Amino acid sequence: MLRSSPRKLIVRTIVALAMLAATLLLPPALRPTYAQAASLPALKAEQLSVSGLSSGGFMAVQFDVAYSASIVGAGIIAGGPYNCSRGSVNVATMVCSCTSGLPWCSVSNGGTGVASLVETTATYAQRGHIDATANLARQRIWLFSGRADTVVPTAVMDDLAAYYRHYLPAEQIRYRSDIHAEHAIPTDGFGNGCAKLGAPYISNCGVDGAGELLNWIYGSLHPRSTAPPAGRFIEFDQEEFIDSPRRHGMATTGILYVPPGCEGNAAGCKLHVAFHGCKQTAALVGEAHTHNAGYNAWADTNRIVVLYPQAAPVYPWANPNSCWDWFSYDDANYAIKTGRQMRAVKRMTERLMGVQ
Repeated sequence: MLRSSPRKLIVRTIVALAMLAATLLLPPALRPTYAQAASLPALKAEQLSVSGLSSGGFMAVQFDVAYSASIVGAGIIAGGPYNCSRGSVNVATMVCSCTSGLPWCSVSNGGTGVASLVETTATYAQRGHIDATANLARQRIWLFSGRADTVVPTAVMDDLAAYYRHYLPAEQIRYRSDIHAEHAIPTDGFGNGCAKLGAPYISNCGVDGAGELLNWIYGSLHPRSTAPPAGRFIEFDQEEFIDSPRRHGMATTGILYVPPGCEGNAAGCKLHVAFHGCKQTAALVGEAHTHNAGYNAWADTNRIVVLYPQAAPVYPWANPNSCWDWFSYDDANYAIKTGRQMRAVKRMTERLMGVQ
């Protein structure tokens, strides 16, 4: 039997080679072109919001609920209610999504059990595991479900809308489920055909998803830029925020977009966290998500710093698709404030917001 340290070395080597191979297989135009990883800059951004697709949508929901005192709003694409999986991969892949495929998919209207999830949320809040749910009442929530989504069907998003309606007035929730879109971030100019399922999980549906969610969360924004990005992309060290990130489903580096006017202390700038979906990391789709999901054009004209934290695979079975931990593949505390990935991203936002 291998001793502990050689085994860890072998595992790390396999992971590194797999990630390198995935990057090299990308067309040259999609390969990441960031500079050497730096330390995440200390800024003084304000008005934190979050969004995400798929596992990133589930992650954005649990981040929003757990840290609701610090967040002004969320945009969720193809996600589900807080703690939907209940820590079970089977529930995650058969009840909260259809990633197990047919005939195992058991998604149904009301199937996630919103009432019990609300009870769990209340228990966590009472025990101090998450912030008080009263904070959610002041937020603004934007939801999008593609009518053709075969991965997270609209029934799951309907349950998410019902979950949020338990805490927020209906007029503070905007829910779109009127587009025949597959499982992807909708844009109005980049990506696959709207009904196609596949990488980079961004589709040209005639809907500016990033723009709609940012405008809903923050109010009326200045029109987006039509020029190439005027800000700066920074590849930063995620190991500052979580020990041994690859053991816990996170990449060693993440990506930050700093628009004009937000360098230095970034006073008056907003902060948005964009969680990618499974198989949507920079290692797998290059710059598609960080450059073309639609956030940066709005960031340039509205002084919004955009944080793109990066997940990573955990081989061989736990998390091969670089998903965020919303079903306890790494951490039983995945959905509360002390969860490893949750706390790591929260610490990143604290750095960017000047919180000691």
